[in-house]
Amino acid sequence: MKYIKVVFILFIFFCLIPGFNSIAVETVPENDEKTLSPYFLVKSDDPDTDQLPLKSTSADVNIAGVIADVRVTQVYKNEGRSPLEAVYVFPGSTRAAVYGMKMTIGERTLTAKIQERQKARQEYEQARDEGKSASLLEQQRPNVFQMNVANIMPKDEIRVELSYTELLIPDEGVYEFVYPTVVGPRYSNMPESQAPKSEQWVKNPYLHEGESPNYTFDMKVKISAGMPIEEIVCTSHKTDIEFESSETAFVLPDKSEKYGGNRDFILKYKLAGSNIQSGLLLYEGDRENFFLLMMQPPKRVLPENIPPREYMFIVDVSGSMRGFPLDISKAVLKDLIGNLRPDDRFNVLLFSGGSNLLAEKSMPANAENIQRAIQVIDNQQGGGGTELLPALNHALGMEDNEKGSRTLVIVTDGFVRVEKEAFDLIRNRLGEANMFTFGIGSSVNRYLLEGMARAGMGEPFIITKPEQGPAKADKFRQYIQSPVLTSVKVDFKGFKAYDIEPPAIPDVFAQRPVIIFGKWKGEPKGIVRLKGITGTKEYSDEISVTRFKPSKTNSGLRYLWARHRIALLSDYNTAAPDSETEKEITNLGLEYNLLTAYTSFVAIDNQIRNKDGKTITIKQPLPLPQGVSDYAVGSRGLMSKRMFPAMAAKPMVSPSLLAAPAPEKYPSGRLKQEPAKPVIRVRVNPDKMTIKGSFSREYLQKIFESHINKIETCFNSSGLKIINPGQTNAQLKISISIDGSVVSSELLIPGIKDKQLELCITELVKKWQFEKPVDGKPVFVIYSLVLKKGS
Repeated sequence: MKYIKVVFILFIFFCLIPGFNSIAVETVPENDEKTLSPYFLVKSDDPDTDQLPLKSTSADVNIAGVIADVRVTQVYKNEGRSPLEAVYVFPGSTRAAVYGMKMTIGERTLTAKIQERQKARQEYEQARDEGKSASLLEQQRPNVFQMNVANIMPKDEIRVELSYTELLIPDEGVYEFVYPTVVGPRYSNMPESQAPKSEQWVKNPYLHEGESPNYTFDMKVKISAGMPIEEIVCTSHKTDIEFESSETAFVLPDKSEKYGGNRDFILKYKLAGSNIQSGLLLYEGDRENFFLLMMQPPKRVLPENIPPREYMFIVDVSGSMRGFPLDISKAVLKDLIGNLRPDDRFNVLLFSGGSNLLAEKSMPANAENIQRAIQVIDNQQGGGGTELLPALNHALGMEDNEKGSRTLVIVTDGFVRVEKEAFDLIRNRLGEANMFTFGIGSSVNRYLLEGMARAGMGEPFIITKPEQGPAKADKFRQYIQSPVLTSVKVDFKGFKAYDIEPPAIPDVFAQRPVIIFGKWKGEPKGIVRLKGITGTKEYSDEISVTRFKPSKTNSGLRYLWARHRIALLSDYNTAAPDSETEKEITNLGLEYNLLTAYTSFVAIDNQIRNKDGKTITIKQPLPLPQGVSDYAVGSRGLMSKRMFPAMAAKPMVSPSLLAAPAPEKYPSGRLKQEPAKPVIRVRVNPDKMTIKGSFSREYLQKIFESHINKIETCFNSSGLKIINPGQTNAQLKISISIDGSVVSSELLIPGIKDKQLELCITELVKKWQFEKPVDGKPVFVIYSLVLKKGS
């Protein structure tokens, strides 16, 4: 017991001291079974082990027409004294078809081979134990991969390249390429002892919020559009854009983005005249021929006599949503709910560790009910786990007591590990409703959000920045009020198409092409016709196949076809071991040389480089996605059920709160408090202040003292008692971004845990505004506070 307490104290202590080399260490409360959860990095100065072997990650992107081909390079280097095995969990595009991998050691380049997952793992582990350098690429989710690199010898530099292709589908005339850079922490309540090996990746070390990645990030994007480009913009990073011609451009990150691998790289471009490439891409292979059909639907029409609709808003208020994601959620929901029509009905379900419903059944969207809902949503702070499945069960199990169209809207960052279970639940219980997902955060779980929308025959929306909220909410309203095309069918006349994906086409809500993958036999000739209903009228359009010729440059179509079929199989089936679905996915991966849940890439050097076979396994620590709070780090985090069992046991919104009149608020939305009689005074000890960044002690002290009255109000309102006047010290840890805003804050008082005080200080500090750092780098400060009794 003493040992565990000492480890915990050291954990807190080392987290506050900058400048240590990193080692992933985990602490667990005594007499409590560990759950499969991410954890914070504890810092150490062991010179024998390089705890940060990943030095850089970069991507070379070539976009030709509507197909992007991407080569990702990861560089690992061992600057320690012992042989290493590096384990790195990283994200990928949800549309990516990963078709190749290479490993380079010195002058030797090894091409990886695709194997069944278990066989690839066995070959890798055998090579590792024999002292051979080896690499293994596994898929943990369609958008989460794990790289293992074994026997990285001291002073070694090993480069691993993986290649993938994906299709870019324009939306309202805008093409978007997204390159995910970091995997957000996944909440899990699964006991670690019961977790299969395939889920162990969830247990990964993370840096604290606001800390930059410890590896560099770089990209090079070439766009060969085939048509004049009107506009290019990167909404996530500072970039340099150069045009080679009207149809070709290069995009490079600015030098200031060297450590920008803590948020998705998002590139958007538009063709001149808002044109969208449509037609037929053909590839003639040795054994099989593939095609990709893109047909433009009709223009959106204004709906007539829209029937009343019912909306269920399912809102994630867990710890990972705390701060920026929840703030944006509140704004989006206010916009959505506040603009419902009076004859619409709605309900709100909030979930974290549990779930609570605004009303027993959906309510009319009148002013009183809308205000009531907005008040409840506005009072949320974010905390606890992310129990998505019980919340979905609750919402989908509700009876629809009135006739009309039903729409479910899920608002979350998707940081859970139950994607397939959620897909099956939606598919089996959704009925006639549509499901839309709002992903909010700088690096959301797109696999979950897009998969739930597909399973619910709806659309996903991703909001990565606060200013995107109103536009996305407005776009959502347009979608649900007036679908572009319903009852969609595609007929092939004279064109021998087969193995069509998708087998059924859902309603078209967006102004984007209808996309069909498939294979073809014989001569490329005939007619393809698109039919459906737009508004109240029938619609039909067709193209002639003979206008398009097969091309070897379309070879990526075979990967895209197979990847699309694999995605549907994965989304709509929770595959049991040895099931037909698992076998089908495995065979597709092996036949088309693709990474899947059941096939992996493995590369093995034939030289024995580590003669005793002993290695130290290092899990590469990941940065928290930009804007994500420390509260996201699951049951090892700051708002876990273990640390605050009483808080976790309470419902997020009690029935009495829902029924009660709104409490009096300040304009900011915080509850009004009567100031307590001052009994505690707070001052800063500038000599013990810890600063990492360009701010001076004098400036930081001045900022603190400008807020001293409100800080003392927080302390006095909490009822905290001072035992040793002038000797009770506290620390206030603040992370400041490059624009001077507060990213995160944490109050630490040795031996004292006061949730009310911590929350009051956190809410206060997040509103502080500092100057922009002159060096353009984030600032970290730890204020040393002295607490005294006052009058």
